[in-house]
Amino acid sequence: MPLTRRQREILDFISAQISAQGYAPSFEEIAERFTFRSLATVHEHLTNLERKGYIRRAHNESRGIEVVPPRGQTGATDLPLHGLVAAGAPIEAVSGTDTIAVPDELIPRRGRSYVLKVRGQSMIDEHIKDGDFIVVHERNQADNGRRWSRWCTARAPRSSGSIGNPAGGSGSSPPTPP
Repeated sequence: MPLTRRQREILDFISAQISAQGYAPSFEEIAERFTFRSLATVHEHLTNLERKGYIRRAHNESRGIEVVPPRGQTGATDLPLHGLVAAGAPIEAVSGTDTIAVPDELIPRRGRSYVLKVRGQSMIDEHIKDGDFIVVHERNQADNGRRWSRWCTARAPRSSGSIGNPAGGSGSSPPTPP
């Protein structure tokens, strides 16, 4: 989707700030630069830039704006490796600083994505084997017929499953209780 003149100016400002400072500008800095009277106006512009796939935002994180390179420019994007996903039995969720290059065509332009390494054999019927890496697109709910993975607290580790599966879990595994 094409950008409006103002959206292009804001995107250019964000890119310049990240290049110069090493981090994104705050909402207040964007509002000051463009003389917006309200932070809601900044939020609206950033939401539109994210919806159009030009930026990613880390919600609840100060200065959590990342400019997304245009599709086809790099061929691959480094996504964070957020640890392991259980394929059959619960395991502890581990987060690190490692990244994995993922082809751009596997990553939706909107929203946050990350990579998990599969541990276990219960998703073998879906051609997902122990040691495979899966790309996860962060969402608030799973669609019927789609695979899912959930990130929980330390008491209930990450698990995966399939909506519409009578067993409720991934492959032949029962669901992991919350």
